[in-house]
Amino acid sequence: MRLFPPLETEIRRTLEDVPELIDRVFPLPRRFRAGLPKDVKELSLLLTCSRGERGESYLGKPSLLSAYLRYFLPWNLYRLCRLLPSLSLSLGDGDAITDLGCGPLTMPLALWVSRPDLRTLSLEFRCLDRTGLVLDAGKKLFYALAGDASPWGIKIIRASLDAPVKGPKAALVSAVNVFNELFRDLPYTDREGLSSGAAKSAGILLNLVSESGSILVVEPGIPRSGEFIALLRDAFLAYRYAPRLPCPHSGTCPFPGGKAKWCHFAFETQDAPPALLKLSAAAGLPKERATAGFLLAGPQDKEASKEASLPARIISDPFPVSAGKRRSGETFVYGRYACSVQGMILLTGTRGLIEKQESGRLLRLDCKPPLRRDPKSKALIVELGSGKKG
Repeated sequence: MRLFPPLETEIRRTLEDVPELIDRVFPLPRRFRAGLPKDVKELSLLLTCSRGERGESYLGKPSLLSAYLRYFLPWNLYRLCRLLPSLSLSLGDGDAITDLGCGPLTMPLALWVSRPDLRTLSLEFRCLDRTGLVLDAGKKLFYALAGDASPWGIKIIRASLDAPVKGPKAALVSAVNVFNELFRDLPYTDREGLSSGAAKSAGILLNLVSESGSILVVEPGIPRSGEFIALLRDAFLAYRYAPRLPCPHSGTCPFPGGKAKWCHFAFETQDAPPALLKLSAAAGLPKERATAGFLLAGPQDKEASKEASLPARIISDPFPVSAGKRRSGETFVYGRYACSVQGMILLTGTRGLIEKQESGRLLRLDCKPPLRRDPKSKALIVELGSGKKG
């Protein structure tokens, strides 16, 4: 199973039309277009290393809002459109989706683009964010994309994350690139504070979802976010809400972040909209690869399924493990780390075989004892070629 497959033709074409649609809905005077790459770079700095210099209403500045709509929104759409087709969301007519910290309606836009199977359903989106200007811009863009006759209802709520949301509980609660904003000023060594924040966030999410509903959290693929997602996963399990994806099990997370390795995924961006790639290069922010960490959770099954094989999800990029000649003539043995209920797995094999197993793929391994452990990572070593792929 692939978590981030290349975009299907229809999805890719729709995404390629998004930059032109944004220009049509939010015209940018010619005299300001030349400064767009500079504005994108400025906003990138405010969102990363200069976070302390921005206020809560920073997107109220027209140049920064324009940069967000033309650069960050399309990239966030692209990441979600690579992921969402892989997710089983179990949505039906009349269901509600509550999207926290939604900004310019990134989640509804991405669902409309990447899940044409949902477009005929009558769905209610409750889109919650503190910045009304961004919410209004997102709603305007959504109806320009989906049309006024769309059966999807959009309700925008200007409020903080813990605000009450009226109506029946949601079949899906989502939060995309939200929680990293909450712990941005927390000292990196304060795991207790991060754990407390994850528990509080889990409570907010669980209070909004229906008994049979799902929760989707997507964050940047950075170590701190990976640590937060692992702690959020623990908090969900305490309420018998189990990880569906990317975790292949409900046991202890072998990628807890912090000083250890963290769970995240990387994928090539060659199918991203050409206009977006061009703007990225002009801003000095080229993206040959995109990364993301995420968690899809739902009610815990009463009885876990038993499998003869060992499900393992590939987490890392390929890397050389050891030098030396093999029978195949290959000089280096290569590896990738994977997650399993047995803990961290080190998959090894020839470079060609390892590189074909991209980040996020689920393998089903036939692990025959005795298994060795890697002295550096303590991971169980499984040589590919003896296992089978799922």
